[in-house]
Amino acid sequence: MPDAQPGEAPAGPSAAQRGSGDLPPAARAPMPDTAAGEADAVKRRSGELPPAGFLLLAALTLFWGSNWPAMKIILGELSPWGFRLLCLLPAGFALLAIARISGLNLRVPRREIGPLLLCAVFAITGWHLFTAHGVSLIPAGRAVIIAFTMPLWASLMAAPLLGEALTRRKLLGLGLGLGGLACLLGPEVAVLGTAPLGSLLVLVAAISWALGSLLLKRFAWTTPTIVLAGWQLLAGGLPVTVGALLLEGVPDPTALSPKAQFALVYTIAFPMIFCHWAWFKLVGLFPAAIAAIGTLAIPVVGVFASALLLGETVGPAEVAALALVCLGLAVVLARPAVLGSRKKKSR
Repeated sequence: MPDAQPGEAPAGPSAAQRGSGDLPPAARAPMPDTAAGEADAVKRRSGELPPAGFLLLAALTLFWGSNWPAMKIILGELSPWGFRLLCLLPAGFALLAIARISGLNLRVPRREIGPLLLCAVFAITGWHLFTAHGVSLIPAGRAVIIAFTMPLWASLMAAPLLGEALTRRKLLGLGLGLGGLACLLGPEVAVLGTAPLGSLLVLVAAISWALGSLLLKRFAWTTPTIVLAGWQLLAGGLPVTVGALLLEGVPDPTALSPKAQFALVYTIAFPMIFCHWAWFKLVGLFPAAIAAIGTLAIPVVGVFASALLLGETVGPAEVAALALVCLGLAVVLARPAVLGSRKKKSR
């Protein structure tokens, strides 16, 4: 089957569908880009979580987790505005170039332009600006902990926006994951009071990302995932570009140290280009709450990567958090995969 091409978007889900939480896959996420993506949609309808989702989740955990100390290194030599300008536009153009080389049509249907811009404001502009300014004010390990309270806000907002049920299993997994974050955050509560602005900015970023991700699932898309991701990066990066040029002018990456230049290249190639595509794809493969809860492993990687690269301390709290987060992921992700496998065998 050829790659899906943009066309007129189908009508959105009915009020009854939104209220029941039983939205059809096509109304909840971008259309599959390949025949394999279509097979994943069939698996979702049968209750089985697709293996591709777990691979994407593992890659996101590694690359997004290790991105936080890389950001701290870059922001030691470059302003938040300049940093995000250098990241967003190249990543957006790169994703669209990959899509074009793959034979996809880059046109976005008129009906989808408004939703695309709305999602970009929260998932791209809000997230990237607030995290960059926040990380410049507080340690990277602390910032990643606050940022990935995102699953809490996503789970709470998924019910009114998508009609997804907040089941006991999801609540248990979310509670375990947030318990792990509490182990990391608890000892820092007193310290956070000394840097309220940085902490507040990262918290706003988490809420903004959660809302943008849920809106992505709320609308019906015919635009292929990689094309949608590329245009959102460009649309979300436009306000950042204007702000950077007005406030600071064009940033000069050649003035950075070799260490910061390497961190910048890494950030653009993996956390920006690959991970943005992977996140858009993951939101389409998994229910929103499960996709969001799956990201709880990222702050653990971020904390340990910050310890390795920036010399931050890892103690009993970090070890306890790792155990709780892994247990939460097992409750949320492994159990439905086993159930889906059993259903398939029974048929």
